[in-house]
Amino acid sequence: MKRTIIAGMILMLLVPALASAATKPFEKVGTYAAQFLKIGPSARAIGMGGAYTAVSNDASSIYWNPAGMVEMTRTQVTVNDVVWPADIQLYYAAAIFSTPYLPGTFGLSARALTMDPQVERTIYMPEGTSRTFDAGDMSFGISYGMYFTDRFSAGITTNFIHMGLADKSVETLSFDFGLLYRIGIQGMRLGMLVQSLGSEVNFDDRSSKLPTMFKVGLAVDAYRSGAHTLLASGEFAHPVDNKERMNVGMEYTFNQFFSLRGGYNIGYDAEGFAAGAGFRIDTSQTSDISLDYAWEDLQDLGSTHRFSLNFSY
Repeated sequence: MKRTIIAGMILMLLVPALASAATKPFEKVGTYAAQFLKIGPSARAIGMGGAYTAVSNDASSIYWNPAGMVEMTRTQVTVNDVVWPADIQLYYAAAIFSTPYLPGTFGLSARALTMDPQVERTIYMPEGTSRTFDAGDMSFGISYGMYFTDRFSAGITTNFIHMGLADKSVETLSFDFGLLYRIGIQGMRLGMLVQSLGSEVNFDDRSSKLPTMFKVGLAVDAYRSGAHTLLASGEFAHPVDNKERMNVGMEYTFNQFFSLRGGYNIGYDAEGFAAGAGFRIDTSQTSDISLDYAWEDLQDLGSTHRFSLNFSY
């Protein structure tokens, strides 16, 4: 019975991805809405090149793979700041928790893409009309994850999305479905995710689809001895609006206190090498705090910086 449930859920993830692959005759870059959904939070994840689908085991799992929320047995809060090119910033906050009254793990999240007011320009006044307008996107999410066996877990996130440009705005819902299977050999984990699945949005009388993404990843403890651990991960991603790509990354941790990370984005238009570091400090017998930083190369666009603060209790 358990095997039937697992096989059925895996099929639920594979069918949408295979269907989109069969119907996509060419790359559709720039034709899909809500592109801010692709900007991943978490300095730890990006420091590993974004290869985090099979690693997810903290509050940022709400974004990367909600099936990983179940591994955090305590309440955890994460706050993230992404410094993007062109004076664009993404703020992301999330919390995961469990209750003694209900099974599973619950999560709440919010993110906002912001930019400075933009100068209004017209054909006849290309230098500006002296007026400005605002543009930005935001979303709010509710997540749930649970174990089906001692090795297999699944999770789902429902996002309410608001996108605004000047006096125009649109709202919609999106869904993320994730699976995580712990193979049991050398800490090996297999993760799968369908992200940003939803209906079309109509912005200014033009319909656009959401940037649905299918990911499958594998993580393994490449080395573990005493105070030293080395985690390696890789994943394959299939977006509906671009070509297939891969992410690979590694994380070295000393004594669960200090971590160094590196990774690479393969097949991306701009993203390339990424690196980062982090510290974790015990604040009591039952709580700890961690601070992480990541840098990512965007080639001609410059680079991005991510800062993450996590508190567990």
